[in-house]
Amino acid sequence: MSQTPLPDRLAIDPESPFHDEALLANGIGIRFNGAEKTNVEEYCVSEGWIKVAAGTARDRRGKPLLLKLKGTVEPYIKTEEG
Repeated sequence: MSQTPLPDRLAIDPESPFHDEALLANGIGIRFNGAEKTNVEEYCVSEGWIKVAAGTARDRRGKPLLLKLKGTVEPYIKTEEG
C-alpha cells in the first residue's frame, strides 16, 4: 500500500494557499514534541512550528486568533488501526 507523501506545510483554513481539501478528508494527525495534538490549524515541518487557536478569541474577521509554537512536528495519516 503506497502512502501519499504529506506536504511540508498544510492549513485547515480554506482561504489559505496551503489548504488541501482532499488530503484533509483522509484525516491528518500531528505529533508535536512527541505529544498528540488535536487542535492544530496549520503546520510547517521544515520550519518546525504549528499554529493553534488561542482559546475562543476571534479577530475582527471572525477567525480564531492563532499562537505559533515551535518544536518538532511529525504529521501522519490517521488509520483505523491506530
